[in-house]
Amino acid sequence: MPLMARFGFLSTYPPTRCGLATFTAALATAMVRDGRDDAVVVRVDDMVPAGPALTTPGVRFVGDLHPGDAAGCAAAVAQLDGCDVAIVQHEYGIYGGPDGDEVLDVLERLSVATIVVLHTVPADPSPSQRTVLRRVAELADAVVVMTRTTRTLLVDGYGVSASRVHLIPHGVDPWIATPIATPSRRPVVLTWGLIGPGKGIEWGIRGMACLGRSSPRPIYRVLGQTHPKVLREQGEQYRMSLLALVKALGLTADVQIDGRYQEAAELASQVGQADLVLLPYDSVDQATSGVLAEAVAAGKVVIATRFPHAVELLSDDRGLLVGHRRPLEIARAITAALGDTRRAAAALAQAESSAAVNSWPQIADRYRALASSMAPA
Repeated sequence: MPLMARFGFLSTYPPTRCGLATFTAALATAMVRDGRDDAVVVRVDDMVPAGPALTTPGVRFVGDLHPGDAAGCAAAVAQLDGCDVAIVQHEYGIYGGPDGDEVLDVLERLSVATIVVLHTVPADPSPSQRTVLRRVAELADAVVVMTRTTRTLLVDGYGVSASRVHLIPHGVDPWIATPIATPSRRPVVLTWGLIGPGKGIEWGIRGMACLGRSSPRPIYRVLGQTHPKVLREQGEQYRMSLLALVKALGLTADVQIDGRYQEAAELASQVGQADLVLLPYDSVDQATSGVLAEAVAAGKVVIATRFPHAVELLSDDRGLLVGHRRPLEIARAITAALGDTRRAAAALAQAESSAAVNSWPQIADRYRALASSMAPA
């Protein structure tokens, strides 16, 4: 690659509030942090109004890719082909067409070296999902996944050549903090992130109902806005169902649901006050979870259902795994974790020892090294 490289990103992007947008903004910013390189972003329009794309030093917004827009597709390709390497975020739901197959139009036309980052790899895909993902992998010069489990699935289940699949973990910000110790304080179990059906928060609430007369009784705190796509299609139906469930189970003093968007400093404070993080997701296919990576990096004991990223990341006493839709298992895990100071100390120590390894600057360097191995000299 040249001494100064230009990276092109194709993804949703802030102020859109979704995991891919946040991921791309963090990665792009880290890759240009020293002023040596720069980046351009073609923002994928996922049909959720978000306003003008945000810009940061070294990262420039150069256009939108709208579903079904042939001229926009050509313009996106032209912008990305002006870069040394294109980094494309893939998630079925953000691109137009059946299972997001319009991303293939872009990938087929690109002449620049291309890295595709896969955020979802279903273990039991539909025929259409399998076809789209295999073609995406064929068109990429390199494919990035974030867990060993996903890499194995992609190679063995989808037939992608192992030599083209690269494992680079999800990046994190180093925000290690310990709970505030006060004699009268109730333990806090925290779930955060954009919410909607599939997050399994109802099972966390039901788990609280299964705790019985435990003392001190924890508070279950849920932070986050309804996902923009869910809000557009279903309104606040899911959130209202959670509030109704809390009332029906007599848990109004034990469950707090805050629908505000938490800015970084406020969220870091909330995470710092938490004793446990609970991720009761319904999905059995979730290949990556930014919230999970951040919770582990913050030194928190995590209770999560057995989705692939959790199974892999919560080894070595970093957390506890529970069955999907199993509130009694959740309750037992909460009780066990709150009574195990050794586990909490181990989670904090592991976070401190590995904080730099998966920091965004380190992850950006790994993407830069991959890009350098692909680009012409």
